Amino acid sequence: MTTAKQKPGRSRSGETSSVRTLERGLSVLLALKELRHASLSQLARQVGLSASTTYRLLETLRQQGFVEWEEQSGVYSVGLRAYQVGLAFTERNNLIRSAQPAMDALVQELNETVNLAVLYGNEAVYIHQVEGRQLVRMFAQLGDGSPLHASGVGKVLLAWRPEADVRQKLGEGPYPAFTTHSITTCAGLLDELARVRSQGYSVDDEERELGVRCVAVPVRDQTRQVVASISVSAPTSRFSDDQIVKVAERMTLAATRLSTRLGWD
Repeated sequence: MTTAKQKPGRSRSGETSSVRTLERGLSVLLALKELRHASLSQLARQVGLSASTTYRLLETLRQQGFVEWEEQSGVYSVGLRAYQVGLAFTERNNLIRSAQPAMDALVQELNETVNLAVLYGNEAVYIHQVEGRQLVRMFAQLGDGSPLHASGVGKVLLAWRPEADVRQKLGEGPYPAFTTHSITTCAGLLDELARVRSQGYSVDDEERELGVRCVAVPVRDQTRQVVASISVSAPTSRFSDDQIVKVAERMTLAATRLSTRLGWD
């Protein structure tokens, strides 16, 4: 009877263990992105790992520059290497480069902060921002996700997708209610998406945060698909119903110019 020789290299169980470690390390880094600054115990609770395992993962990330540790406070934060990786994405992303002139022009015209978001899984993720000059400004943290059913950008990114896709991403509900204005049912959301398609833009009317309105418009590429959304948020005092229509018209012109740069005609 001949015994098969084991091939040199890592065993399958070793490979599985390495992949699991990588997944855990990435989950820690993503949790730190959400928390911004956190202690070891906070991060361990966030990712559902023991403190000792979380510490080992953090120490590896720290040694590679993806995590920084403040010795005096014992608090961890995202490191420079993670920023460099994100910067590489920004530099290669044609959408962001193409959007810059249109977003700059909107800020000059509206004097409000302008955001650019894309669909990622079941969230709208902010990938670029140009700040306005108002004393009171509405900010979205870059890299943060926004709920699709309760945000202007989310509704735009869903509106031109098949109904089956919407149901697959969000389910039948009920959806989380952030305010009394939030849409919480699938039927209500589908009606709202039909309205967005009809008027060509979406409005977040205090659906995520009381006192804040948002207008969002679609950006298309050469395939004629909606690939991103540009949005402007402001306090309700600066966004009356009449102002929303005027702002939407200006934003649609800017988004059309951007879409043309991306190959849409």
